[in-house]
Amino acid sequence: MTVFSLVPLRTPSDFADWYRPGADYVARVAEGMGFPTGDYPALVDEAETAMRANRTGENVAVEVARTITADLLADAVFGPPFLEWTPLWYEMALTAPTYYAGWQLRRVASAYAESLDHVSVPRFSRPRDVLYEGDPAIERVSGFADRFAFADAITHLEWFDYVATECGLPVPPELVARTREETVAYYVGEMAMDDLTPTVRRFQHLLFTDDVWVRDIDRRYDLDSTLFTLWERVLTRERERFDPRQ
Repeated sequence: MTVFSLVPLRTPSDFADWYRPGADYVARVAEGMGFPTGDYPALVDEAETAMRANRTGENVAVEVARTITADLLADAVFGPPFLEWTPLWYEMALTAPTYYAGWQLRRVASAYAESLDHVSVPRFSRPRDVLYEGDPAIERVSGFADRFAFADAITHLEWFDYVATECGLPVPPELVARTREETVAYYVGEMAMDDLTPTVRRFQHLLFTDDVWVRDIDRRYDLDSTLFTLWERVLTRERERFDPRQ
């Protein structure tokens, strides 16, 4: 089986197994950082139940609809910017399936967004948006794995900040800004791992548990995907590098 096994997904119930790992990721990172999560874990359970029953619109509480919309919409727009960080051969190979998956995720998200007064669309960084001394920072990073890891370190920070904030979780803006700054400095070789602010290092360590997301999606949809295995391997390597206990 491959990622093309995801093509037939259509209904909210089809995407319940996509939503849950992302929602659990938000909770895992927030709890690990000591951010108050309030009713969020209960809302996630309600959201999964609603999706499995194909309940949308007025049949879903606004707070529940917001968690679903934020998660799926963030995933929907994540792919194209991320691909720009990767080699051209990789970008070309994945452009079509990435745009198709984004369209499907947007479509399902819209079924829940219709009950919300306002929905903000996230914007994720492209290489031209992340500079070091006036030039794209990615130019100082070589090798597919390191470039992939750098891209993820920036974009999963933005993904978490958007989804958690949309779900009402308090994410300190100053921590996000500091994490971005130190992450860039680390990947371009201007900062050693041990020089990172301990809070930043812990934050990135938790953010790199998106290797769990990859593994969970692969398992839930029975993909046995070589591509997902590659992603997981790179992300696990980075998670272990950022582990404060190392």
